[in-house]
Amino acid sequence: MDISPRTGTPPATDRTRVALVFGGRSDEHAISCATAASVLRAIDRDRYDVVPVGITREGHWVLVEDDPAALDIRDGRLPAVGDTGQRVIVPLGGVEHEWSVVDAHGEVRPLGVVDVVFPLLHGPFGEDGTIQGLLELADLRYVGCGVLASAAMMDKHVMKVLFASAGLPVGPFTVITDLQWRRDRAAALDAATSLRFPVFVKPARAGSSVGVHKVDRPEELEVAVEKARDHDPKVLVEQGIEGREVECGVLAGRGTAPPRISECGEIVVSGEHAFYDFEAKYLDESSVRITAPADLPAPVREEVHRIAALAFEVAGGEGLSRVDCFVTPTGDVVLNEINTMPGFTPYSMYPQAWAASGVSYPELVDELITLALDRPLGLR
Repeated sequence: MDISPRTGTPPATDRTRVALVFGGRSDEHAISCATAASVLRAIDRDRYDVVPVGITREGHWVLVEDDPAALDIRDGRLPAVGDTGQRVIVPLGGVEHEWSVVDAHGEVRPLGVVDVVFPLLHGPFGEDGTIQGLLELADLRYVGCGVLASAAMMDKHVMKVLFASAGLPVGPFTVITDLQWRRDRAAALDAATSLRFPVFVKPARAGSSVGVHKVDRPEELEVAVEKARDHDPKVLVEQGIEGREVECGVLAGRGTAPPRISECGEIVVSGEHAFYDFEAKYLDESSVRITAPADLPAPVREEVHRIAALAFEVAGGEGLSRVDCFVTPTGDVVLNEINTMPGFTPYSMYPQAWAASGVSYPELVDELITLALDRPLGLR
């Protein structure tokens, strides 16, 4: 973004000013950076004036260069937001949306008004309702789900309880809280071993398959829980579901219109990966095949769409989400989870599913910003 060297202020523009916020304090920091690189390349510069704001791993908001290449995952190198010394200040409350920057010498200069924020954050301290709450306090419009939906869907335990109470089909699971693990580890393990193996052990509030382990035997369970606890003291243990991994994208409807559902996509993992883990997703793409649209019988496709729309409604979703399901060999559909800020590179499932539905990546970026600008401030 150009800043006038004479006045220290951004040039006047009729374009909508969009703050892309990425990085963050979670273990998915690098994935957020890669997502930002893709959006920076795709966003329509004739319509939008872009303000790239990175959040360092320590939580500092900094103004960064508008350079997608610096944020790419390349040759196994995971990108990160460095501290540029240009700290961004977001105004809280009121009608003034004038952002500012403080340099290393404490000098403050205006950054200009921001019309809408596109939070490209994955995981805790970003996707979980925290930044959404900050933006609500600041009376700033933003892309994606609100506070409650973001928080509830980030916590896989709470999410599954909500879905089950709404009658949606979820697989068997148990949760191990930090207190349960410290107070009676044996009882926690007993509850988990009552599930049919293999099971999947996951941090309850993480994504991108960070800290997820497939466990084939009960004697491997304790170590897997400890590894998951490196990322989150609350751990979910899910019974493995035999079947195909099928996902679809959701876009909020305009006004009172129902949400729009994309074509279904299917993930097939091969090679040495036992499941769609972090390495298969981001570092070893040769082991993964994404097919969109997925080859599904019409009744199964319709059921996936029905479940996706209902799950989005139960979650109180806004903007976008990706809904993940399993299709069993008998054709039953089991809801796995909703991701309120899904992987968003052009090679991720969410954009690929929409591309198969006739919506290109740049069009998707534009649609999400438009939905955010249309959304009223305050309680909805």
